[in-house]
Amino acid sequence: MSRIHSGRKGRAGSHRPYPLTKPEWVTISSEEVTEEAVKLSKAGRSAAQVGQILRDSSGVPSVRAVTGQRLGAVLSAGGVTPELPDDLAALLKRVVHLQRHLATHPNDLSNRRGLTLLESRIRRLARYYRQHRRIPESWRYSAAGAALQVE
Repeated sequence: MSRIHSGRKGRAGSHRPYPLTKPEWVTISSEEVTEEAVKLSKAGRSAAQVGQILRDSSGVPSVRAVTGQRLGAVLSAGGVTPELPDDLAALLKRVVHLQRHLATHPNDLSNRRGLTLLESRIRRLARYYRQHRRIPESWRYSAAGAALQVE
């Protein structure tokens, strides 16, 4: 695969193969992992942060190996789904930060181009999520709306 906004190839490499079964050294049960994940998500953590906390503090190498479901499915079954997907929210947060930077440094042309590319990526991702019914059909990206949604 190639990168989105450049002519270069993407980053290549092998990924750790996830075991489909629970390792024997994991002592936590599936129900405990589900409870802990839902509790952390209700505390305002993103799905990626929940997975990291479970890995680092509870010794769960993979939620999918322990519960048999992906972390997103576990959280949605627990009734915790964010209004915006985590990757889209992270991109909006980056846009707001870049807009603040450009407000104080208006001649920073390389970051202005970066802002244009980032906004393009947000629009592309939003189109995908609208097609898959993850965000409302009426959701559109706007610079002012991004600042309101991040705050």
